[in-house]
Amino acid sequence: MEKSLRVGVMEDRGDWVHDSSVDHRGRPPSRGATGSWKAAMFIILIEFSERLSYYGIATSLMLYLTKVLQEEMKVAAKNVNYWMSVTTLMPLLGGFLADGYLGRFSTVVFSTVIYLLGLMVLATAQLSPRLKPDHSLRLHEVLFFVGIYLVSVGTGGHKPALESFGADQFDESHAAERVQKMSFFNWWNCALCSGVLLGVTVIVYAQDRIGWGAASVVLAAVMAASLVVFLAGWRFYRYRVPEGSPLTPLLQAVVAAVRKRRLVLPVDARELYEVKPQNIKKRLLCHTHQLRFLDKAAIVEYGGGEDAARPWRLATVTQVEETKLVLAMVPIWVATLPFGMAAAQVSTFFIKQGSVMDRRMGPHFVLPPASIFALAAVGMIATVAVYDKVLVPYLRRATGGERGISILRRVGIGMAFAIVALAVAAVVERRRLQSPAPASMSVLWLVPQFLLMGVGDGFALVGLQEYFYDQVPDNMRSLGIGLYLSVIGAGSFLSSLVITAADRASSRGGRASWFAKDLNHSRIDLFYWLLACIGAVNLAFYAVVATRYSYKTVRPGKGGDDKSAGDIECAAAA
Repeated sequence: MEKSLRVGVMEDRGDWVHDSSVDHRGRPPSRGATGSWKAAMFIILIEFSERLSYYGIATSLMLYLTKVLQEEMKVAAKNVNYWMSVTTLMPLLGGFLADGYLGRFSTVVFSTVIYLLGLMVLATAQLSPRLKPDHSLRLHEVLFFVGIYLVSVGTGGHKPALESFGADQFDESHAAERVQKMSFFNWWNCALCSGVLLGVTVIVYAQDRIGWGAASVVLAAVMAASLVVFLAGWRFYRYRVPEGSPLTPLLQAVVAAVRKRRLVLPVDARELYEVKPQNIKKRLLCHTHQLRFLDKAAIVEYGGGEDAARPWRLATVTQVEETKLVLAMVPIWVATLPFGMAAAQVSTFFIKQGSVMDRRMGPHFVLPPASIFALAAVGMIATVAVYDKVLVPYLRRATGGERGISILRRVGIGMAFAIVALAVAAVVERRRLQSPAPASMSVLWLVPQFLLMGVGDGFALVGLQEYFYDQVPDNMRSLGIGLYLSVIGAGSFLSSLVITAADRASSRGGRASWFAKDLNHSRIDLFYWLLACIGAVNLAFYAVVATRYSYKTVRPGKGGDDKSAGDIECAAAA
């Protein structure tokens, strides 16, 4: 009788999710009725449509600025980089609001509406006769920039909240769902790249042959339809209730450590303050020996009265470890910025290279310049599929680890591919410039650099997504995705600064600048070599930082008093 009762209780616990998420009614979610792939598919679909819209705009932006708005090449490149910087830095704000105040589901809905408004402004500016550039270039330019920056604001909330909301559908404490979650980021990026692929082929072709306005209408319609589908899945989702600013617990740990800086740390880390696992739904972290100064925040001051137990005076070990995790991310974030600089070239100078080459694919078809970007998407899709279905199973058997290889090692491999892609791009561009007729050189010469960059993205971008989602505190995972996106944004901004610096240095003393008004009189090959050298030197720095990084270790025993087992496992991890 007791045995059957225990089995019944275990089955009952297995039917419900106990990871602090709730269903649409605010109750603990049913494992069979919510979450997992049944919910993730609704979420992946709206990501597909968002990437379709974003890359339909981003890959053609350089050409639109130079041809329609008649900007010089270096001015257009800077504007593209600034827009990309804002678009990929805004998720820091969007992630903060999603985690702390609005909730991830609500943030996705609000930001998608703003995104739609931006697409509608673009369509209006491109279709209305009184707003077209041949009637009023200045007014058209203003509306165009308003439209694309509304898209930036929409992306700022959409990207971090949606991706973390999708990953939230998998329970990390459940063995099967934990493995599914590792595949989620891979297949998320396959869907993402499918949207990119259609954006840089079908949408770009429509822009080139039918018109920019008609393409913007199509993008707005697809985005609106995907929002309806996303809302239709609301019963299947697992939600996280926002609990206020995710930065407050981290600041409390820092302030408490500073206030108790003169105290001596106990020899036994188990004397530091921590809540009992059964008294809290939040996952607890194991103590580590890095940044030991912060451990003073968790020293218990016996006889200190009520003031000694206040949040700004006493922090838990988990709070301290979460603060350590965020601080440890800073050197990783800095070390990946050159990869962001390399990625920024794909939608700027790589596309511009293709626009001045022979793009004829037979007697009746000319490839739109921005469609060359499809090669990078193909490279990324192939890499993610091979990695998930071939490499990971093999590496799991070889290493015995769930992931096969560590997240940061995966990122490092992608960074190496990006450096090789820049070197190949420099060689191809030099060959084009030395050709008697540069315009007659086939655009197919660009295939290697686009494919190599796509392979690099398949390793580095997916790895960065997983790293910043997995390693941040549980209550700031949207902000973690924002940190990942900020690598690309800050990289684009740094790319603009490097362009400015290289332009000034190369034109000093009356010499010709690397960045002339047209590509045939520029030396973009030297710029590529400069970025490749920066990336190579940085890769060595990244290797040092990554090898010293200590990954987050979750303490077992949630929902029961498994203190001794947890201490043993935490000690082994440390």
